Amino acid sequence: MHQVIFAQDSLAVSSPEKHHFKAEPLKATMLAIALPGAGQVYNRKYWKIPLVYTGFGLLFYSAGVNGRNYSTYIRAYQDFTDVIPETDSYLTIIPGDPKEYDKVLYPESYNPSTYSYYKDELLRMVDYYKRYRDLSYIGIAAWYLISILDANVDASLFDFDVSNNLNLTVAPALMPLPGGYTGAALTASLRWTF
Repeated sequence: MHQVIFAQDSLAVSSPEKHHFKAEPLKATMLAIALPGAGQVYNRKYWKIPLVYTGFGLLFYSAGVNGRNYSTYIRAYQDFTDVIPETDSYLTIIPGDPKEYDKVLYPESYNPSTYSYYKDELLRMVDYYKRYRDLSYIGIAAWYLISILDANVDASLFDFDVSNNLNLTVAPALMPLPGGYTGAALTASLRWTF
């Protein structure tokens, strides 16, 4: 909106003042909590949005893959250790001839040590995929908190001015000694001005 100023014999039109954006940390934080990436949009850091969603995508993918593998191996382990001949999902996972390790389908030819080995291996794979599935979920929560923290810090430091007038000097300083005495110990101190 233009402001019209009337002078004695002239008409002057002043241009509108440019609005200087000032990011508010609380607003950026609340937006980031409501929708990941919204705080980065508010802070005008558009280049961070693909990073936020790529991180979420990779972590959700990892959770999905590890979750599916966990389900496959837990089912195979349960089928391997039960005594029901119809439950044989482990046959697609365990390599080799089932006559050597399957005590339900081939009780007369199975080797107890081979059975024990494959049982332990299946249990190890169950634990492996469960661990990485759970770590993926923890990673999703951590990435969510990092994106919120990033939006807050970005908004807090939006107008932070780093000029060339930063000075660091080393100066001697007197250090107080126990008992209220000063001057007996000489130390170096750092002093910076900006």
